[in-house]
Amino acid sequence: MNINNIDLNLLVYLDVLLREQNVTRAANRLNITQPAMSNGLKRLRDLLSDPILVRTSEGMVPTERAKELKPIIRGVLLTLEETLQPNKEFEPDSSHRVFRIMASDYAASTLIPPLLQLLHEQAPNTTLDIMTPSDVSFHDVENGKVDMAINRFEELPQSFHQKTLWRDSFACLVRSSHPILENFNLDTYLKGKHIWVSKTGFGVGVGMNPADIQKLGWVDEALANLGKQRDIQVFTRNYHVAMQLAKQQDLIATLPYRAARLYETDEQIKILDPPFAIPTMELKMIWSPLLHQDASHIWLRKLITQTAEHIAA
Repeated sequence: MNINNIDLNLLVYLDVLLREQNVTRAANRLNITQPAMSNGLKRLRDLLSDPILVRTSEGMVPTERAKELKPIIRGVLLTLEETLQPNKEFEPDSSHRVFRIMASDYAASTLIPPLLQLLHEQAPNTTLDIMTPSDVSFHDVENGKVDMAINRFEELPQSFHQKTLWRDSFACLVRSSHPILENFNLDTYLKGKHIWVSKTGFGVGVGMNPADIQKLGWVDEALANLGKQRDIQVFTRNYHVAMQLAKQQDLIATLPYRAARLYETDEQIKILDPPFAIPTMELKMIWSPLLHQDASHIWLRKLITQTAEHIAA
């Protein structure tokens, strides 16, 4: 096969078809007609001597050959788009750029306020659009529709750039009149009622099951390693909700220390060290290769990194 005889537009067709796994959606994404996309799929099948997508009871499913090609084609196109990005200087004091950042509730509460202060000082006309994890997908970040995502991530596409902003330990937060303060240890912790709070991943979230320890996260995994389990009465994805509930009820919120510190001056709240070891968590910033060389994006990444370093110090 001679690359000089290949219509390189077919690589774009293949990339979108394998991501959408639907001819109509792929056509809409590329803003072409469905017959044109169907013709593109036929040409790809002839070129690769492979069906690429096979219709099943669950819809169109990629062949093994297509699965092998998917990350390779995606990587080639991302590299090409990144290389062709214009490299213009960014002038923050005169910019009216809108930066879209997906931030977990934890990141939005701890990192964004001081970042916003720096933006106000250095780039007063810029705008921040803070989005939640359920607002976006990995595809949105990968395609540059979202400038970056700031959260804790277990698995990431290999094409993404990433940076660890900080590591955080955990704290227990209870109201100042909670009876557990008379004798706070692992036994009394386990006898108490708890609020579960954690980040949500990309996309629409799902309901939690107290019995599904593997999906409950850092705190419950640490307890499971001790052969213990806490009594969770409330599940929430919002750190401020968890802290307000702990402030008003005899409930224990175990959460990252920097989130708990937001309430350290509140006399109605007590912050305690957990009575067992919990591994630290990592807050990461991730972004698309498409934006890696963009001058305004480079500037924002540096500003976020400086803000994180100041908070961590």
